[in-house]
Amino acid sequence: MGIKEKKSMLKKIKKGSTELTAARKDESAEFLPLAGGPPRKLPVSKNLENKSTVLYIGRIPHGFYENEMEAFFKQFGEIRRVRIARNKKTGKSKHFGFIEFASPEVAKIVAETMHNYLLYEHLLQVQMIPPERVHSKLWKGVNRYYKPLDWVRIERKRHNKERTFEEHKKLVDRLLKRDQKRRKKIEAAGIDYECPEIVGNDTPAPKKIRFED
Repeated sequence: MGIKEKKSMLKKIKKGSTELTAARKDESAEFLPLAGGPPRKLPVSKNLENKSTVLYIGRIPHGFYENEMEAFFKQFGEIRRVRIARNKKTGKSKHFGFIEFASPEVAKIVAETMHNYLLYEHLLQVQMIPPERVHSKLWKGVNRYYKPLDWVRIERKRHNKERTFEEHKKLVDRLLKRDQKRRKKIEAAGIDYECPEIVGNDTPAPKKIRFED
């Protein structure tokens, strides 16, 4: 071995020893490459364990609401919350909702078992929602049970509303327009019929018949 080769070998040994001591000083350094170079930290392996407990359920059939859904899915495990999306005006179901289980394992089993499950001629669409995609307002109003609107009371209130002379005039004008269209259709059909006259819009509003409860 020549003098030059000995000198190069000594340099490599010194360089490796300095890198090793630097790696020991650096607490974050966990890996020292054999080919040389600065020490580096090992990549942190992400935990891929499923922690999702919320499921999206689509194509919910008519009549399968909160109570029925909770009673049906209770066979899989403990349920925390159930919510069906409803129309704010009519209160009718939008045919999709969300359900939260206490255990992520149970939620995974339900998603695998109930997806494309035929229920009342509807194929349920069940999908897991990752925790980071669960909206903060998803469970807003979940404890308020749906109360159907009393359409009879709403219509009674509308009918008994006091109308001004201008409102009564508009109402009579609409009636006269519909009556003219009706007369033209009867004449075009060749039917000899004398339609009763409608009170003109110059007549004051008659006394209304009020409906009581």
